[in-house]
Amino acid sequence: MQWVDPITDQGMIQRRSQKSLAAVFHHEASRHEHHYHANLDPHSGICSLSDFILGGQDGLVNVLGVVLGVATATRDPRLILVAGLATAFAESISMGAVAYTTTMAEADIYESERSREYRHIENAPNIERQEVREIFQKKGFHGTLLDRIVDTITADHETWVNVMMAEEHQLTPVNRASAFRSAFVVGLSAIVGSLVPLLPFIFFPAGAGIWISVIVTALVLFMVGAYKARVTIGRPGKSGLEMALIGILSALIGFVVGLVFKAPLP
Repeated sequence: MQWVDPITDQGMIQRRSQKSLAAVFHHEASRHEHHYHANLDPHSGICSLSDFILGGQDGLVNVLGVVLGVATATRDPRLILVAGLATAFAESISMGAVAYTTTMAEADIYESERSREYRHIENAPNIERQEVREIFQKKGFHGTLLDRIVDTITADHETWVNVMMAEEHQLTPVNRASAFRSAFVVGLSAIVGSLVPLLPFIFFPAGAGIWISVIVTALVLFMVGAYKARVTIGRPGKSGLEMALIGILSALIGFVVGLVFKAPLP
C-alpha cells in the first residue's frame, strides 16, 4: 500500500491547480489578443441597428415637430410639405455628417490613447505593471496566480497595451472605414423616417393630416422600440411605448410653437 502524505499531496494539487488556471488565463490572453488584432468594427451588427434607430427616430420626431407647428400656424398644404421636405433632407444630410465625424473622432481618440499607453510602458513600466496588477486584483486574483497573470500580460507590449485600452480606458478599436457605412445608414434611415409624418398631408387636408400624422408616427416609433427590445434586451411593449411617448412629446413642442404664432384664418 502506497503512503500519501496529505500535506505534500495537498500542496501538489494546489500547485497543479494554479498551473491549470494560469494556462487557462494564458489561453484567454491569447484569445483576447487575437480579438484585438482582428480590426474589430464596433459599428457592425448591433451598432448598425443603433445607427438605424438613431437616424429613423430623429427623422420621425423632428419632421413631425416641424409639420405640426406649420400645420397649426397655417393650413396651406404647400407650406406644410415644403417645410417638411426641407427639414427632411437637411436633417438626413446633417445626421449622416454627424455620424461620420463622430466615428472619426472616436478613432482619433482610440489611437491617441493607444500611443500614450505605449509611451507610458516605455517610460514608466513599473507604474504600468502595478496598474495591471491592481486591475486583476479587483477581479479576484491573488498570490502566485496574480503574479503569473501580470507576467503573461506584460511579457508582450502589444498585449499589454491592448489590455490597458480595454480594462483601464474601456475603449475598443474603431475601423475608420465604418464611418462611411454609419453615415449612410443614419442618413438613409433619417430620410425614410422623415417621410412618414409627411405622407398624411399629401392625401388628407391639414386638419385631418395632423391627427393621422401623429397616430402613424406614434405607431412607427412603437414598432421600432419593440423591435429594438426583441433584438437586444428588454420588454418589447415597454420599449415601444417608451419610444413612442418620448417621440410624440418631443414633437408636440412644434405644435405649441405653431399655436403661439398661429396665423388668422382668412
